[in-house]
Amino acid sequence: MLPKKIDILLIRSFLGPFVVSFFVMLFVLVMQFFWVYMDELIGKGFGIGLILQLLFYMSATLVPLAIPLAVLLASIMTFGALGENYELIAIKSAGVSLLRIMKPLFLLMVAISGFAFFFSNNIIPIANLKALTLLYDLRNSKVTLSLREGQFNKDISGFAIRIGSKSKNGDTIRDVIIYDVSAGAGNDKMVIAKSAELLPVPEKRALIFRLKDGWRYEEAQNGRGANSYSQTRMSFKQYDKVFDMSGFTVRKSDENSMKNGQTMMNISQLTHQIDTIGRNKLREVNRYSSEMKTYYSFQGDQKKTLMNKVAVAAVAKSLPDSGLLAQIPDSVRKRAIELAQAQARSVKLYSEITSKMFDVFNDSIVAYKIEIHRKFSISFACMLLFLIGAPLGAIIRKGGIGLPLIVAVIFFVAYFITSQTGETLSESKKLPPYMGMWLSTVALLPFAVIFIRAAMNDSKMFSKEWYMRVVGMVRSVFRAKKNKAS
Repeated sequence: MLPKKIDILLIRSFLGPFVVSFFVMLFVLVMQFFWVYMDELIGKGFGIGLILQLLFYMSATLVPLAIPLAVLLASIMTFGALGENYELIAIKSAGVSLLRIMKPLFLLMVAISGFAFFFSNNIIPIANLKALTLLYDLRNSKVTLSLREGQFNKDISGFAIRIGSKSKNGDTIRDVIIYDVSAGAGNDKMVIAKSAELLPVPEKRALIFRLKDGWRYEEAQNGRGANSYSQTRMSFKQYDKVFDMSGFTVRKSDENSMKNGQTMMNISQLTHQIDTIGRNKLREVNRYSSEMKTYYSFQGDQKKTLMNKVAVAAVAKSLPDSGLLAQIPDSVRKRAIELAQAQARSVKLYSEITSKMFDVFNDSIVAYKIEIHRKFSISFACMLLFLIGAPLGAIIRKGGIGLPLIVAVIFFVAYFITSQTGETLSESKKLPPYMGMWLSTVALLPFAVIFIRAAMNDSKMFSKEWYMRVVGMVRSVFRAKKNKAS
């Protein structure tokens, strides 16, 4: 029986590498997101507070992805260190099996998996909503007016501004040209100045260009014809041009408008949406059935409809080979054909619209089911990767961060690729959502079974001596065949 002190020692040995690995992996994932959107966030005047707030929300959304990788790496490091220091062999020599050694950490994995599920179901939807809302606001906001030397700037609606040069602090600009096209009549107003000072008003609601030593040009149309335009030129020593900067602020969007995304919902909300869509589908089916009856010639109760069908069948048998169309009088035959074609086109159009509507319903249901299975599969991935990492570390018998990190990355990449492949197949409806989202688990579960059996039997599959012995055996086989052939 394994003493409780050793159980506590194993848990302590695991928690250290797990916490460090978790934060390192979370940092790497957050930086990956930051590099993707770096061009849209850096150099646009956003405050450091907004950037940190966005990174905080995004880091929360990446927690369920960082936990399985941290579990895998920490389990390999923990059991690898035990094997490297012969502590694992000493415990086994006391008659304790590997499964009993893994028991306290397995119970800890149950708690971590429960936390991962709680986080995915309750925290992630809120974090996704706030992160995507803030990212949308930042991507669609202009915070500063970026004036570059020798280039026209059109950030301010209705104006095109060009400067020749500017001071180091950016408060003074020279060789200024301002085109005013706000009236929609082309470049009918223009201001040229040798220099200008930029004077922001309180709360940055407006920006004043204090222009010095320049000219103002204005064109006006007094009538019709080529000679009906007049131009006015006015010189000035100082002229204040005020620009409205209310659009150059980060405006907070309404979060309620983005709550319908499946990543912003918990399981109860996703289930409710699936039920709602199912009821809408049934309602559309009934509506389609009732609408289609209006395009049929025979209506009424079933008895009358059956009698009409019998009558039509009897008439059709009595008609010659020319068919029913030949029996229609010439005066109304063309009109009858046109009406039939119009009815057929209406039926086709209405059927196509209904079919597309059902496709939208089915796509939404698939998306919601994928999100439900994602919450469970990510939680179970913590236990699965532990069942892979713990025996793998016992086989490798190598602690530290080198070899365990390489092995952990290999298996996590395999898990991530199979997971993304399954999700893609589910989204394209080539696999059911439950099968696609659990594809990575099904693919990696045999490895867990193989590694546990190998570790229980003290396998040497990852030792250098084992590979050298296998290579030697292969060489001896080929050498024997060569000697036999000669």
